[in-house]
Amino acid sequence: MVAAGVAGCSGSQTQPAGAGRQGDLGGTAQTAPQSVDVPLTTDDGRSSSGVVAAGGPGAPYNYGPTVMVDGTQTRMWWCSQYPTALPPGDDILYGESGSLDGPFTGPGGGAPPAVLSGDPGHFDGAHTCDPSVIRVGGTYYLYYTGAAGDHALGNAIGLATSTDGLTWTRANGGNPIVSPAGDLHRDNLYGAGQPAAVYLDGWFYLMFTDTTGRAAGWNGAGQFVLRSQDPTFAKGVEALGDNGFRAVPSTAGPRTRSVADAFSADLMWVDALNAFAIAHETTDGTTLTFWNKDFSATPYQPVVIPGVWREGPGLAREPDGHAPVSPTDPCGRVPVDVVRATVTGAANAPTDLRRFGIDITGVSGCAAQSQALTVLNGFAMPSPVRTMDLVVDGRVIEIDRRSVAQGLAAQVLDTRIDVLDQIPVAAHVVAGAPAVEAPGLGVGLILDGKLWPIGSAQVAALNGSVVTSITAAQWLAYPRGVAL
Repeated sequence: MVAAGVAGCSGSQTQPAGAGRQGDLGGTAQTAPQSVDVPLTTDDGRSSSGVVAAGGPGAPYNYGPTVMVDGTQTRMWWCSQYPTALPPGDDILYGESGSLDGPFTGPGGGAPPAVLSGDPGHFDGAHTCDPSVIRVGGTYYLYYTGAAGDHALGNAIGLATSTDGLTWTRANGGNPIVSPAGDLHRDNLYGAGQPAAVYLDGWFYLMFTDTTGRAAGWNGAGQFVLRSQDPTFAKGVEALGDNGFRAVPSTAGPRTRSVADAFSADLMWVDALNAFAIAHETTDGTTLTFWNKDFSATPYQPVVIPGVWREGPGLAREPDGHAPVSPTDPCGRVPVDVVRATVTGAANAPTDLRRFGIDITGVSGCAAQSQALTVLNGFAMPSPVRTMDLVVDGRVIEIDRRSVAQGLAAQVLDTRIDVLDQIPVAAHVVAGAPAVEAPGLGVGLILDGKLWPIGSAQVAALNGSVVTSITAAQWLAYPRGVAL
C-alpha cells in the first residue's frame, strides 16, 4: 500500500503519489454552466449498527468500496491489503451479503478473498485499489487504480473483466486505459485514479480523479468524465469539456472541465430523477450533487447523507451503475445508500466500513411514459381488466394469472401506476399458452407467433402451459419477443 505514515486524508494537505487514498474535500468551487436546482426532500435516515465488511487476518485497512445490489444479494469489492497476497501492496477484496448491513464474507462464508493484486513489471506492479465494478451483458468490468510503487509519479487507471466477478483478466494487454493528462504540474503527484463507471444508453461513462488535469483545483481535486461505447475506451472516446461531450483521439488530456471539486467520488444514474448523482465527502457527510444527462445543468439541489467518514463513499447501485428502485414506491421515492470508511485505523489508514443512507422523497419519476417504463422495469401490477401488467424492457405485457406475474416480476405492486393506462399492451400471456424448450436455450412462451423467453419451466407450469421440446434451429427460427 501507500506508506501509511505519509498517506494523509486531509484535503488541505498535499496528497501521496501512490495508488489508493486521496483526501475527499476539494480545493476550489466549481460553477455549473446552467442551474435549475430544484430542492429535494429526504427522510428515513439510517446507518448500520457497526462495521459491515473487513478483510481477514492481517488486513490493516478497508476503504474505497464499490457496491452492487444484485437481486437479493449485495456484492462489494474494496481496497485492502493481505500479507499473503503477493506482491506486497494494495489488493482488491471481494465480499457478499444478503443485506447492505452485512456481514460481507467470501463465497461460502469465509474471509473475503483478494481477487486482484499487483502485476509486477506493469503499471500496476505494486498496487490495485479503488475498484468500480459494473456488469453489462453478462460481463463484469472492473475499473481500478494501479501503481508500480509506493511513490510512483502518476497513478493510472486499469480495466479487468470477468464472467463471475471473482476471477479477473486484465484488459488492454495489462496497460492502463487512462493515464495522467500532464496538463499542469502540482505538488500533489497522485495522477489519475479513483474511477467510477456507469453504463447508460449504450455508453460507458467513466468519472475519475486526475491531479494533473487543467481544471483540477489547487490541490489536485476534481472529477473528470469520459465516455465511450467501447468499455476499454480504446476507440470512440468523448471527453466532457466546457461545450459538452466532444470526440477526442484518446483518453489523454487535456482535462478542461471538472464536475465535482472532490477526490474519491462515486457516480450513478438515477432513472427516477433522470439525472446523474455524484457522491463525494464534505464536512457533514456524503454530499450528492446532481447533473443532467449531458452535464449541462444541475437539475436538483444537493442533498447530504450525514455521518462520520474518513474515505470516499461507495454508492449502492444496480449492476449497470444505476440507482436501486424503491420496491414500494418506485415512482415517488429513491433509496440512496453508501458504504464508507469511518475511522483511521492502527495503520494510519481508513477502515471500519459502515453503511449510511437516506430516501429522496416527493419524486415524479413516472410523469413521462418513457421514464415510467424505465423506472418500472421488472414491476408487475393490476391491470384495468382484472389481469396483471408486467413492465419489461420498455413494454407492457398483460398476464392472466397473478402467480405467473409474480414468477416473472422482480416486484409486485398492489396499486396500479396510472401512466401505464396510456401505453399499449405489447403481448398477452393467456393461461395455457403453448411453451417450447430447446437444449441450452431455455424455455419460452409462444404468443401471437413470437417466442418470448421466460427462463424456467416453473413459470410455464404456473401458466398451465404444455412445454414442447424443439431443436435449437427451430428455436432460433421463431420471431423473437423480449425475455420475460
